[in-house]
Amino acid sequence: MTKQVQQLDRVIIRFAGDSGDGMQLTGDRFTQETAAFGNDLSTLPNFPAEIRAPAGTLPGVSSFQLHFADHDILTPGDAPDVLVAMNPAALKANIGDLPRGADLIVNTDEFSKRNLAKVGYAADPVADGSLAEYRVHALPLTSMTVTALEGYDISKKDAERAKNMFALGLLSWLYDRPTEGTVGFLERKFAKKPEIMKANIAAFQAGWSYGETTEAFSVQYEVKPAEHEAGLYRNITGNAALSLGIVAAGVQSGLPVYLGSYPITPASDILHELSKHKRFGVRTFQAEDEIAAVGAALGASFGGSLGVTTTSGPGIALKSETIGLAVATELPLLVIDVQRAGPSTGMPTKTEQADLMQAMYGRNGEAPVPVIAPQSPSDCFDAALEAARIAVTYRTPVILLSDGYLANGSEPWKLPDVAALPKIEPNFAAPSEEGFEPFRRDPETLARPWAVPGTAGLEHRIGGLEKADVTGNISYDPANHDTMVRLRQAKVDGIANDIAPLAVDDPSGRARVLVMGWGGTYGAISAAVRRVRAEGRDVAQAHLRHLNPFPANLPEVLRSYDKVIVPEINLGQLSMLLRGRLLIDVIGYNQVRGLPFKSEELQDVIQEVIDSE
Repeated sequence: MTKQVQQLDRVIIRFAGDSGDGMQLTGDRFTQETAAFGNDLSTLPNFPAEIRAPAGTLPGVSSFQLHFADHDILTPGDAPDVLVAMNPAALKANIGDLPRGADLIVNTDEFSKRNLAKVGYAADPVADGSLAEYRVHALPLTSMTVTALEGYDISKKDAERAKNMFALGLLSWLYDRPTEGTVGFLERKFAKKPEIMKANIAAFQAGWSYGETTEAFSVQYEVKPAEHEAGLYRNITGNAALSLGIVAAGVQSGLPVYLGSYPITPASDILHELSKHKRFGVRTFQAEDEIAAVGAALGASFGGSLGVTTTSGPGIALKSETIGLAVATELPLLVIDVQRAGPSTGMPTKTEQADLMQAMYGRNGEAPVPVIAPQSPSDCFDAALEAARIAVTYRTPVILLSDGYLANGSEPWKLPDVAALPKIEPNFAAPSEEGFEPFRRDPETLARPWAVPGTAGLEHRIGGLEKADVTGNISYDPANHDTMVRLRQAKVDGIANDIAPLAVDDPSGRARVLVMGWGGTYGAISAAVRRVRAEGRDVAQAHLRHLNPFPANLPEVLRSYDKVIVPEINLGQLSMLLRGRLLIDVIGYNQVRGLPFKSEELQDVIQEVIDSE
C-alpha cells in the first residue's frame, strides 16, 4: 500500500504507561535513533520514585516525552503532538496536556472495567465519544503483540511485556526512524536470553510492519535532520555529561579523581558512570552513608587527589559539617548536588531548584563556598570542568547545582576538541629552605599552599580548629579569627575577577525588560523569549552560571533595565539574594510542581510585564 508522506518541522511524542511497562526504555530507544538520524532533540523522562509503583494507578504512571525537530530547539516541548497511552491511568494522567487535534494511540486491551474504575472512569472514554477532539487510534497493542509472538518459546507474560517494543516499532515506522540501532541494542541486552531477544526484536518488527500495512495510519511523517555545526555529536544526559566533565577535569589537572558517594536519586547515575572509567585514574567508593562519602572525598583531596562527592538535597544536609571542614582546611572539593523536590524525602524523581540557599548558607559559621550551575544537559560537562578549576585554583569546596530535569534529560552534545580544554594547574607546594608556611597565601588568588602528605619539609597541622594566619598553628586569638574569616571570604569574593562577565542577549538594544534565570530554566526561558520576540516585542535575556560570587558586572546589568523577571522553580531564592545583596527589586515568577517550566506560561508572564511598562 502506498502511503502519503507528510513533512513536519518538529514533533513532540509522549510515551506513558505503568512503571513496569518499559516507557523509559521505549522513549530512550526512540531518542537514540532520533539522535542518530540527526535531529535536534530534548527529552523529559518523568517517573515514580517507587521501583514498582501500584499498577494501574495514577501515582504509578511513568512517561517519557521527546521533542525532535529539523531546527534548533530548547525544551522537551509544552504539549505532546502524540500521546501513546498504554492503560487508563496513563490516559487520565496525561490527557490534560494534549492539545485539540493531537494523535492519541490507546492500548485498548488494558481498558477493562477494573482498570477504568481504578482511576475514576465511570465509562470507557475510548468508546463513549469523550475523546472526539483528538485523532484516536484505538489498538489492542497487548494482544497484537502476543499474536505476533505465538511461534516463540516464551511465556504469555513475557510476550505481553514486549508490547512496548511493538509500540516502539509502530512509532518508528510512523516517523521514519532508523531501526538498526534498536535491533542491535536488543541483541546486546538479551544476549544471555536468546528467546527473549528474538521475541522482542520480532515484536519491534511487527509494530513496524503493522504501520506499513494497516489502513489505520494513512500518513507517514518525516522530520528532516537539523543543520548542526560540523563535528562529532552524541546524545547525552546531564548526569553522563557531568561524569565526563569530572573525568576531563582529572586529565586536565593531572590529578587522580576520587569519588566518595552514597546512592541517591537523581544523582546515582554519576557514581555508576564514573565507576566505568578506571583507566583514566578514576576511583569510586560507595560509602555506607552520606557523611562517610564526603569524608572520604575530603580525605582524598588532602592526599593530593581531586576529591568529588555527589548527592541530592537531603545528602547535602548530612554533608554540611564536612563541607565546613573543607572551608576551614582550605582544600579543593567538588560537591555535586543534583536537586530534587523537597523538603525531606519530598518527591525524589521530580525536579526543583530549591537548594540555592542551602548551598549558599547551609553551614555553621562564616563558611563561604563558590556555587555554580549548568544550564542544559550538555552544559553539565563544561560546568564540571569550571567547578573543578575553581576548587583546585582557589583551594576551596565548590558546590555545583544541577537538577533532576538536567540530570535525566538529554540533548545532542558536540564532542569538544580535547586540545582546547582548559588546563587546571594544581601547583603543589614544594619544600623550601625558609620552611613551610601552610597558610601563606598566593597574592592573587589568596589560596594557601596544597601540600601532599608525606613530602619531607611540608609537615603541617590540619583540622577544623582555627589556624593562625601564615603559620597554621592552632589559634584562639580573636583578632586572628577575624582575619582568617575575612580572608576566606575575600578569597571567594575574588573569584569574581576570574570569571567571564555576565552576557546579555538584547539584539535590538531597545528592551526595557530583562529575563534572568539560573540552572535548568535556561531552555524554557530562551524559548519563551523567542516567542515574545516573534510577536515583535523587545525583551532581553541573561542567565547566571556563577551564583557565588556573582559576575562583577551583574549590578550594572540589572540596573540597565526598568524591570527584571526572575523565573525559578522555588519560592524566590535567587530573587531574595538579588534584593538583599544588590538592593534591586526584581519580579519573581515561581512554581514548585516538580516539573520544568513551560515556555508558553513564561511567554505570558513576560508579555504581561512588558504591557505594564
